[in-house]
Amino acid sequence: METQKIGRLVIARHHESEWNKLGKWTGVTEVHLSPFGFEQSKKMGELIKDINFDYIFDSTQIRSQETLQGMLEVSKNNANVPIEKAKELNERDYGDYTGKNKWEMKEILGNEEFMKIRRSWDHPIPNGESLKMVYERVLPFFLNRILPILVEDKNVLIVAHGNSMRALIKYIENISDEEIPKLEFEFGEIIFYDLDKEGRMVDKEIKKV
Repeated sequence: METQKIGRLVIARHHESEWNKLGKWTGVTEVHLSPFGFEQSKKMGELIKDINFDYIFDSTQIRSQETLQGMLEVSKNNANVPIEKAKELNERDYGDYTGKNKWEMKEILGNEEFMKIRRSWDHPIPNGESLKMVYERVLPFFLNRILPILVEDKNVLIVAHGNSMRALIKYIENISDEEIPKLEFEFGEIIFYDLDKEGRMVDKEIKKV
């Protein structure tokens, strides 16, 4: 029996911010897109202009909102779609590492600890969040708020952050705790999902500027 598909889910990560350009851990700090990030966000809009969305979600952080704004400047057919800003979709809190240069910290911490901080599932960060903690706020919001819209056969766009979207992808693609460190979600990358009624992946397509 064929799995019944629901509305299409499209997820995007914000493009390059001023702190991304400098190699700093940004986390919950409010930082604008870099000039390059603004430019590329419009190119991201080209990738979604063939889809008519019924609802859009983004985080409460400015770099996500600026990326969405750039996308909608190009994808004009979606310019009047309702937008909901949700703190549950905000970036991971990097705690004591916030604002520190990643590559300088790699030299101090060593590669193994550095990679655990960046990518692992449940590695503690002083006064910050692990990816597991991000998952524990993203997933209930997805299941309780976003999935019911998709089940109504409506198309949804989410524009958020690398780690909040990695947490969501973990659920959608049923990625194990051991495999999640391998998952990257890069700037300019947009994932187009077909899901089942539980929000699990049936099919996907990746596009990138």
